[in-house]
Amino acid sequence: MSAAHQSLLVPADTPVHHLAPQCKVAATALFVLAVAATPTGEYWPYLWYLLLLAAVAALARLPPLTLSRRLLVEVPFLLFVLALPIFDGPPSLTVLGVGLSVPGLHAATTIALKATFGLLATGILAATTPPPEIITGLERLRVPRVFTAVAAFMVRYTEVLAAELARMRIAAICRGGKARWLWQVRDVTAGLGALVVRSFERGERVYLAMVSRGYTGALPTALTGVAASRVAWAGALAMPALAAIGTVLAS
Repeated sequence: MSAAHQSLLVPADTPVHHLAPQCKVAATALFVLAVAATPTGEYWPYLWYLLLLAAVAALARLPPLTLSRRLLVEVPFLLFVLALPIFDGPPSLTVLGVGLSVPGLHAATTIALKATFGLLATGILAATTPPPEIITGLERLRVPRVFTAVAAFMVRYTEVLAAELARMRIAAICRGGKARWLWQVRDVTAGLGALVVRSFERGERVYLAMVSRGYTGALPTALTGVAASRVAWAGALAMPALAAIGTVLAS
């Protein structure tokens, strides 16, 4: 694994870490679906979801601060959600002189909670499962090969593109360019455009190299990993099953 992928993983010797990747991927997807199906305006199920995630995180010995820091990636998204109470329908509630829509408040709160719990669930998956094993789990779940191939390439070349962007940034700084102000946005967009062109050219070279080695549109590797036991499946699916119970009771 690359350094970027290792930074997501929290190594530990726990049952969650040793669980088959296909079980963890399936459990995470089902849990996110259960959370997404929670009716708008019902909030007590989220306390139940939080208890379930806290139990799994404690079993995996994941530091709460680490999971909390990873929630920062949704801050820009939440800033847009905050506009819903203001622009969604006529105001029916006034807070500090600002007219707010009650349906908009419910919608914004529900969207924020669902996004947060989905991010927490995937964060636990990323903290306990290396990215190559997640791809293996998808293959074991019979996800179409084209999707797993694209995902595998993304895992592999994200680090390559990040390194290329770092080299371009260093080169720009050496030439006196350090985009810190709004009027320097043109330099930033030009750099991103150059990165897109370089990425496309690199992809062409990689594809030609693969074709010359016998690539015909599908990776020549068979399913990797081992099949999970019934006990492993039962343990992994217990969490989404319990979450689904809360969703059904709230409906």
